[in-house]
Amino acid sequence: MATQMTAPKIVPMIQGETDTLLQSLGIPRDHYTGGAMAVHSPITGEEIAKVHTATPMEAKKAVEAGHQAFLAWREVPAPKRGELVRLLGEELRAHKAALGRLVSIEVGKIESEGLGEVQEMIDICDYAVGLSRQIFGLTIATERPNHRMMETWHPLGVTGIITAFNFPVAVWSWNAAVALVCGNSCIWKPSEKTPLTAIATTALFERAVARFTEAGNTVPDGLMALLVGDRAVGEILVDHPKVAVLSATGSTAMGKAVAPKLAARFARAILELGGNNAGIVCPSADLDLTLRAVAFAAMGTAGQRCTSLRRLFVHASVYDKLVPRLIKAYGSVNIGNPLQAGTLIGPLIDHHAYQGMERALNAAKAAGGTVHGGARADSDTFPNAYYVHPALVEMPKQTGPVEQETFAPILYVMKYENFDDVVALHNGVPQGLSSSIFTRDLGEAERFLSVAGSDCGIANVNIGPSGAEIGGAFGGEKETGGGREAGSDSWKAYMRRATNTINYGKQLPLAQGVKFDVE
Repeated sequence: MATQMTAPKIVPMIQGETDTLLQSLGIPRDHYTGGAMAVHSPITGEEIAKVHTATPMEAKKAVEAGHQAFLAWREVPAPKRGELVRLLGEELRAHKAALGRLVSIEVGKIESEGLGEVQEMIDICDYAVGLSRQIFGLTIATERPNHRMMETWHPLGVTGIITAFNFPVAVWSWNAAVALVCGNSCIWKPSEKTPLTAIATTALFERAVARFTEAGNTVPDGLMALLVGDRAVGEILVDHPKVAVLSATGSTAMGKAVAPKLAARFARAILELGGNNAGIVCPSADLDLTLRAVAFAAMGTAGQRCTSLRRLFVHASVYDKLVPRLIKAYGSVNIGNPLQAGTLIGPLIDHHAYQGMERALNAAKAAGGTVHGGARADSDTFPNAYYVHPALVEMPKQTGPVEQETFAPILYVMKYENFDDVVALHNGVPQGLSSSIFTRDLGEAERFLSVAGSDCGIANVNIGPSGAEIGGAFGGEKETGGGREAGSDSWKAYMRRATNTINYGKQLPLAQGVKFDVE
């Protein structure tokens, strides 16, 4: 077996580079020093900033200002609103390297993934600019002569955006770019673990606003607000009656706390919650392709994507051909400082994540699993950071920790014999975000995508469950929350629909043949 490699043990000066990056983006030093909330880089565990936090009162004022901004912004033609988003995309392009590097520092992503997250922001801006000229309703056939029936779409109001640490800026952009062209104002509450990328992104948005206004346009105060803070700040967005729609990304537990409160006040909810994503490897699968797809989906971002592959069902006929190769790949992947070239797996976000991984592996062993990998790495060089060897766990069946989402690089592998049985196992967890099947059998592929197949919001063939493009709607079913963001018709979640009937004749025929004549 190949020896597992780690990147060269060089301790970087993370705090100094963070300061340089923030300065290059024009952010005053007092915005990230002297505050009450400490920010740590998972790369070394060192403190890199102390940011200021918003109070609940300040959050309430931001909502009121956002509502007033919405009342003005909704009157701006949608293509003009799109121009502001176009300028935001330009700022992101110009500062992609700096913001991508900051994502890597604050989250621990490897360089290409940090840059890829910013590219995703650029892509959604491009999409939203086009959408600004394509927000449409239907013309509907009517039974009444000299009448026309149609639907129109109007913005909802203040859009609250609560984001998680693992995609600290991309998920904000999925919501904000679309919400802005739809005519809404936005208030952003980022994860307490990743406020610096939010501060940097907000600074780039303000640059876009300055260019927009220099061209003779008007942006109302409060159109985009950033609220760095703890749970109490997020609860303001959940509870405030003037937050018309709330997008919340996080755990299923968070969603179960948030959803009833939004429902109680009839607010629109876009929930992006847990995912316990699975793949099925069929007898006809291209095993070389499958190996590469599984490796990225399961180990990429240190298993900290919502769409990370966590369960793999392999047909008994190819199990001994694929799984030993996967174990070898797990044993040879480069782990270490994500800022250095050649690294494929960076650190877990913090000690809490490491403890969760340990608990899951212990539970898997107790359930009869055979664990390959999973130990801590580089603890001598980085005693306050949490690098781990990715774990592949051969399980006798789907039980215990396999049925739960653990935000870490753990892949549970199980054999199967019957296709219908494995689809039932695939669907036999509470979450329903993303899924994939590896097969060259058209019947199996189509069955997996059919109503009798995967019950997830994302179902793929011959690619892994992670790495979604912005053109499609992103989201899942069951305990994943049912929300949809980014492409397709996700824009409708940020708007309200009105059905309109226009009588252009001189008679008043009633629908369904009703007669109601008065003199």
